[in-house]
Amino acid sequence: MPAGEGGEAEGSEGEAGLIAAPPRPREAPYLGVGSGVRPPHYAELAERGARGELRLDWLEATSENFMVPGGRPRRILAELRARRPVALHGVSLNVGSTDPLDLAYLDELAALVARVEPAWVSDHLCWTGVGGQSLHDLLPLPHCDAVVRHVAARIARVQERLGRRIAVENVSSYARFASDEMSEWEFLVAVADAADCGILLDVNNVLVNACNHGFDAREYLAAIPPERVFQIHLAGHSLAGPLRIDTHDAPVCEEVWELFAFVLARTGPVSTSIEWDDCIPPLAELESIGARARALIDSLSREKAQATGHAGRDAA
Repeated sequence: MPAGEGGEAEGSEGEAGLIAAPPRPREAPYLGVGSGVRPPHYAELAERGARGELRLDWLEATSENFMVPGGRPRRILAELRARRPVALHGVSLNVGSTDPLDLAYLDELAALVARVEPAWVSDHLCWTGVGGQSLHDLLPLPHCDAVVRHVAARIARVQERLGRRIAVENVSSYARFASDEMSEWEFLVAVADAADCGILLDVNNVLVNACNHGFDAREYLAAIPPERVFQIHLAGHSLAGPLRIDTHDAPVCEEVWELFAFVLARTGPVSTSIEWDDCIPPLAELESIGARARALIDSLSREKAQATGHAGRDAA
């Protein structure tokens, strides 16, 4: 796919009261606040969705969970998709590996995309295996020009196969490479620019890495071009001695909420999802976290609208 095809940025508006944001990816309109689709919630999501009682604006489905020939997962996803926008979020693209891209996996992903018609597709800026063996983890990459070129070329091939731009997510990490030539945020932006892809900005991962590696989370977030941000992730983490571990098994901490507000002040409204993958709570708790995120987005948007209005009147 040629660079920039379908990727022209435009200003976007959310619901009533939200102001026009900075340039946004055309493929990633503001959908509101959603959550991941997890098996313990399948039945409740379907039942409450059918009754119009679901307090989530959109849903994020793990791609691999629905790459099956039939059965309950596909049926549940079809029911949810009929009532809410859905984004696909993968964990097995292995875009940073030196193994050849898995063409069979890409074919399955393309079939899933055709069936679901997701709002967008994302995966992680990492490697997950080598030598044909999956390590079942999201492993970090060296931050250097050679890896930027390697990964960007592979993302471009994925986008060509899917016929759309994808977004790549920044991952948590617990070690750095001696070969690093740039910061993590410089690496993320360089890959997105070279591949002409979007960014799924995980704010929790930025905080975890900032604490583990000793950099300024706000410096990282200030370097991310708003026009690249397809989506935001909010999640919880745990402590293990001096380390913060990206466990997705706890509420969003106050430090992440503060960083989320910092991001929104730069980007305007961005579709946001809540991740919770272990010790999964009742759906109502995820909806409450989502409500807090939605209220923050709306509040910051109104404040900016008022400030813009005052500036316009002063100029007149």
